[in-house]
Amino acid sequence: MGDAMWAGTVTIPGYEQAGLEAYLARPLDDRPRGGVVVIHHMPGYDEAHKEIVRRFAANGYAAICPNLYSREGAGVSPDDQAAAARAKGGVPDEQVVGDVAGAAEYLNSLDHANGKIGVIGYCSGGRQTFLVACSLDLDAAVDCYGAFVVNDPPAEFPLKVKPLLSKAPGLSCPLLGLFGADDSHPAPDEVAVLSAELDKLGKEHEFHTFPGAGHAFFSVDRPAYRPAAAVEGWKKIFAFYGRHLAA
Repeated sequence: MGDAMWAGTVTIPGYEQAGLEAYLARPLDDRPRGGVVVIHHMPGYDEAHKEIVRRFAANGYAAICPNLYSREGAGVSPDDQAAAARAKGGVPDEQVVGDVAGAAEYLNSLDHANGKIGVIGYCSGGRQTFLVACSLDLDAAVDCYGAFVVNDPPAEFPLKVKPLLSKAPGLSCPLLGLFGADDSHPAPDEVAVLSAELDKLGKEHEFHTFPGAGHAFFSVDRPAYRPAAAVEGWKKIFAFYGRHLAA
């Protein structure tokens, strides 16, 4: 597979038609391709997530990461945008759904889009992945250690959100979950509760918990990075999308 791509910053319409900064990467060949919306983690829209977007493009997908904190001001650094968003308790769920819907629509407007959309998110973005997969009509979703799908966040936690388990009947697509055995948000017992609920509802899902890995084990720029878990996790992601986002 050739990996020539275009990558750069674009502006897309989000919730209530707000203009969002987003990072897009897409292959330069003319083969039909699925699209992937990458939802960044709570620390914000950063270089690590732009690298993830390029990784998807190198593997044949058009991918985009919308800056969910764009409303905190143009010309404001991503770190300051993230701090401002955290001070407000995070991004409202309905706004996230609208922003991801806009990103998905943008991907489907590109040349050679095959109409199939996947979403992937990390940390708070994993929770938001589950949220949008239960709110929008998607083709595949990947939750990477999404916290607070089952349990409430601790009182002192900056993210002021509610659990999402009640939304599980609306899950619109197959769900891949990748978790760390040493994580506390979500802890393995929370993952088990979510899996049992999806089993009860007959929702297609595939969960993997990696020994020796905690939260953020995909993050190459953080001490939590666990190469063995991340390498195996990426293999599972591309196999999963290969099954569900192909033309």
